[in-house]
Amino acid sequence: MTQGAGQGPEVERTATLRDFRVPAYVHETGPYGHSTHPGEVAPPREEAYPEGYTPTQRDLPVINRGDTVQVHVDPAAAPAPQSVGGPGPLFVVGDVHGYLDELVAALQEKGLIDSAGNWCAGTARLWFLGDFTDRGPDGIGVIDLVMRLSAEAAAAGGYCKALMGNHELLLIGAKRFGDTPVNSGAGTATFQAAWLLNGGQKTDMDRLQDHHLQWMSRLDAMEQVDGHLLVHSDTTAYLDYGDSIEAVNDTVRETLTRNDADEVWDLFRKFTKRFSFRDEGGADHVRSLLDTYGGTRIVHGHSPIPYLLGEVGSEDGEDSTGPLVEGPHVYADGLAIAMDGGVTMAGKLLVQQLPLDI
Repeated sequence: MTQGAGQGPEVERTATLRDFRVPAYVHETGPYGHSTHPGEVAPPREEAYPEGYTPTQRDLPVINRGDTVQVHVDPAAAPAPQSVGGPGPLFVVGDVHGYLDELVAALQEKGLIDSAGNWCAGTARLWFLGDFTDRGPDGIGVIDLVMRLSAEAAAAGGYCKALMGNHELLLIGAKRFGDTPVNSGAGTATFQAAWLLNGGQKTDMDRLQDHHLQWMSRLDAMEQVDGHLLVHSDTTAYLDYGDSIEAVNDTVRETLTRNDADEVWDLFRKFTKRFSFRDEGGADHVRSLLDTYGGTRIVHGHSPIPYLLGEVGSEDGEDSTGPLVEGPHVYADGLAIAMDGGVTMAGKLLVQQLPLDI
């Protein structure tokens, strides 16, 4: 079963599988405890995306393709630009997965928080695309930071908001349902087993409290801002939950409120699907979402950019530098922007101002 809330007197070092989905780490206490990147990772075998995919199986085949565009971002730190009248500048953040130190550094580089970790961007608007926990050392610390920045940004006339990722659904399910069997579509599964398979960290579960669960359960699944349709997953599964942004968000919240393990599992399973926008027909899939929900471009996390490029490390030590990620990737006829820089595989945690100049 899952662990209860409350933190013990010392942090237990948890042995984890050495691969991209469950990195080894040592968790250090404190809101900005030092975190380390995982070691080199072994690329999963190449295989076709299976029909009826279930998250009890590992996914993310290495895709060797050259049709994405890597956006180079000036690394020079600067205060977030402020507009005169009207809304402030818009920023988005890719998957964080517990890498609090990297998140703090990236937000500081963009001038969104100061050296003390406080909001300093005035009327700027900041959206997180989901997946705050699992695989990395301090998922609860990440959630605490985002919750605090939400209050500080609102007080300054801006905002900091977040979307529901599949790992939020997974953590909610692991806490609520634990070892309760669910129908996975490929036999019996449990949220607890899936959470561990996908990088669940005991230190996060130990520190998970009711206010974290309530905050995650209320997150929207999608939003449209300045012509950008923001979602977590690169999947068309959102179409299964409504024909408007409001309908999708309401359906997701209602599903979590009903608290049925099989329903929540099906929601998690669908939000875990990926790669709908790449390859032949990918642009049409993006257009189907844009036609239904509005916007001119879709911005997503979930599928790491290094896997789209086939740039992953290995356990044999041939490449100890990790994948090179300079910025977001634009693909699907320029209609999709990928924001997961692969921080879990020693890539880069991306924070990007929108719109892009391409």
